Amino acid sequence: MEYRKLGRTGLKVSELCLGTMTFGWGADEPTSHAILDRAFDAGINFIDTADIYSSWAENNPGGVSESWIGRWLKGKDRRQIVLATKVRGRMWDGPNGEGLSRAHIMQAVEDSLRRLDTDYIDLYQTHWPDEDTPLEETLRALDDLVHQGKVRYIGCSNIPAWLLTKALWISDVNHLVRYDCLQPHYNLVHRDEFERELKPLCGDQQIGVIPYSPLAGGFLTGKYRKGGNIPTGSRGEDSRQIKSYLTERNFTLLDKMAQIGQAHGKTVAQVALAWLTTQPVITSPIIGARTVAQLEESLGAVGFRLTSEEMQMLDEATSNASVV
Repeated sequence: MEYRKLGRTGLKVSELCLGTMTFGWGADEPTSHAILDRAFDAGINFIDTADIYSSWAENNPGGVSESWIGRWLKGKDRRQIVLATKVRGRMWDGPNGEGLSRAHIMQAVEDSLRRLDTDYIDLYQTHWPDEDTPLEETLRALDDLVHQGKVRYIGCSNIPAWLLTKALWISDVNHLVRYDCLQPHYNLVHRDEFERELKPLCGDQQIGVIPYSPLAGGFLTGKYRKGGNIPTGSRGEDSRQIKSYLTERNFTLLDKMAQIGQAHGKTVAQVALAWLTTQPVITSPIIGARTVAQLEESLGAVGFRLTSEEMQMLDEATSNASVV
């Protein structure tokens, strides 16, 4: 397992980050703990969650994933784990139950700390922008949390380049803590949104990049085949986005990925992850799993890098991949 600096910071994180959105939504608590155990044993020290996980699952409130991680953390050496969570979504009733106001952030962080059963969060991320709250208010609240020792680094997700640039400027001129990490939606079939402006910005400003959905909701595992039926129980049954990936061009991409994988004894999914980890701007793709077996396949990408010729082959097959 390679450990990489998170952007310009001195924090070292594993080349793969374990995402926990499936905890409470596809994986029960014993399975979630087994996934965490296997990831940690494999050298993954970076765990990503959010306070709203998994509020969309039937009969589940928000905070489930954080609570399960908190129970798993008991008996573990907290110093060996880089724990990331997010704030923004609705967590309680009333006008201040969501957003990035000081009022919401200060309460939400206390709730996350309690559920995670820890006294600090390594990386606290704004889940998506809040147009009702001035950026300076959000950044000052986050700056206070860092000075209080409750948060060590801050990051953002689902943010356009112009707004991230503005946030960096506000932090600079006001001497506030800045976003040192970005969590974008980025993979081989969803490229343009990140690459158009965010990628050069992150490279120039030394911002760590931890992409979510690196396997495009399962499409880049190769389980969707040209002319075949959508696998029963897969996300493709209900996801318009995944159905939009079922194009001639993308099936040709899967064939090229399979060709590359066969040359290295790797799967299509492992090629998809290697395409990300081979890029210097990428810190750590976020992998999700509903079972330990799914995690094992992703772990097969550890240490796997593509050649310049292989990167070019995939780039030519997917360049200007449109935003869906």
